[in-house]
Amino acid sequence: MGCGQESSTIEGDMSCKQISQEKDMSFRTGNMVARNKVMETLALCRELYQRFLQEQELKPKEPGKCIRVDFMVSKHLKEENKWVNTNNSKIPGSVPGIEIGDVFHSRMELLLIGLHRRHLAGIDFARQKTGLTLATSIVASGRYANKMNDLGVLIYNGSGGNPSFCACEIPKDQTLEHGNLALKNSMDAKSPVRVIYGNKKDAGQNKKKGKTVVTYVYDGLYLVEKYWTEKENGCSVFKFQLRRIPGQPELAEMKILNEFQVGEDLKVYDVSQGKENLPIKLVNTIDDEYPKPFTYVSRMTYASYVRTPLEGCNCINGCSDSVKCACVLKNQGEVPFNDGGCILHARPLVYECGPSCSCPPSCYNRVSQHGLKFKLEVFKTERMGWGVRSSMFIPSGSFICEYTGELLMDMEADKRDDDDYLFDIGQNYHDQELWEGLPAFTTKASLQDDDGPAFTIDAAERGNVGRFINHSCTPNLYAQNILYDHGDERVPHIMFFASEDIPPFQELTYHYNYNIGQVRDSDGKIKIKDCYCGSIECTGRLY
Repeated sequence: MGCGQESSTIEGDMSCKQISQEKDMSFRTGNMVARNKVMETLALCRELYQRFLQEQELKPKEPGKCIRVDFMVSKHLKEENKWVNTNNSKIPGSVPGIEIGDVFHSRMELLLIGLHRRHLAGIDFARQKTGLTLATSIVASGRYANKMNDLGVLIYNGSGGNPSFCACEIPKDQTLEHGNLALKNSMDAKSPVRVIYGNKKDAGQNKKKGKTVVTYVYDGLYLVEKYWTEKENGCSVFKFQLRRIPGQPELAEMKILNEFQVGEDLKVYDVSQGKENLPIKLVNTIDDEYPKPFTYVSRMTYASYVRTPLEGCNCINGCSDSVKCACVLKNQGEVPFNDGGCILHARPLVYECGPSCSCPPSCYNRVSQHGLKFKLEVFKTERMGWGVRSSMFIPSGSFICEYTGELLMDMEADKRDDDDYLFDIGQNYHDQELWEGLPAFTTKASLQDDDGPAFTIDAAERGNVGRFINHSCTPNLYAQNILYDHGDERVPHIMFFASEDIPPFQELTYHYNYNIGQVRDSDGKIKIKDCYCGSIECTGRLY
């Protein structure tokens, strides 16, 4: 008897249930594999871009010659067979491994992961097996006068002509062909279209003044409802109305606006009490609870531990010379950060310039010691107590915050009653998962030996916003060991960095690195704590 029919036996019911579970597990595993491939390609793309860009900046400029670094990256990754979803991108609908709210740094990234195949054109389309040409995706990036309202309806201008874009182009009527015809066909066939939004903003920390940065956000699937023509500057222009398909996850920005409408349940104040360079809001839309009292400290508390000063560099104008700069030499001959303050890749240990260095505070190699640069919020979660999120988009590689607290010897830490806020220092020196998948050209520092005493940070009574960051089996942050004010590798600063692009209001998480059976009580019995992170890779146990 088939699983879609009624079964009069327990064995039949169990068989159907088992088949359903196996299908669900297979689906989840497939999603996880696809997601990992996409994230690996994006990570390689971004690291290669920074490396190729630095190489080009050191070369003499040839008059009249323009080097496209993004094209260089694309070519390199294609040769390495790192493009993903090359066939899936031609089919209407969702693309494996890409989620709503994902943020991309360039049109080239959209191409590499198969979300939008055309580097310049706003409408991507492909001929299907039926012989009909359908639109697969559109990019609304501001080149045309596209409009979006709060109800999930997008008015999208057709391609070709574009009388409003450039005075040097001769305006002409748009025609119902190519991308425009594909959108019309998608309307007739009720075929979904992927929609990506482009957001323009000032380069901010980027050293090239006046540069505009465009990021792209995937907003899910839309259906074309209707189309018509209008006159703009004397030319005929196609207008397509698309509506977002209901039931898809909302973008974080819209979700949080809806959440804040509860009004009376919202409590806000500065958790840091003015001790950070940016205030940290406390948000509770669930109940009337406040966090347990603690002393906020923005810096580590070392008690009786004596720090050994770290020998600094003698650079004056900045640190980039891989031969003369002492700090660059400690980092295997390269500055670990790009000019936007993002770390290039995870390392067992990073040396930043510090108090003993001659370089200015603006040096590229001073990132984590400058404090917060993103607006953070401590908020009440549904199942995991208090958590941390940001109201700002966080690019991959960005510094988030330090994990501060009291520095303890491990033996003293074992005596503490509350172990929820203990962080074993140096545990990620040997976290091989951080180094897996890194490009072959990545230089790895030698791992720390296990000799000598071990230390722990206790943030139960004294700590900062880092104490509220929850565990996840698929985290978006990682803990990076950093030294800048002393040279003892046994007690590095624990600095959190973004391991991927993080949309606004998405919870910030890292992997606590517990092993099942590792945590024991004072009587030596194994302690058990369930995990509620909700990740598709969740093990169900924290320890």
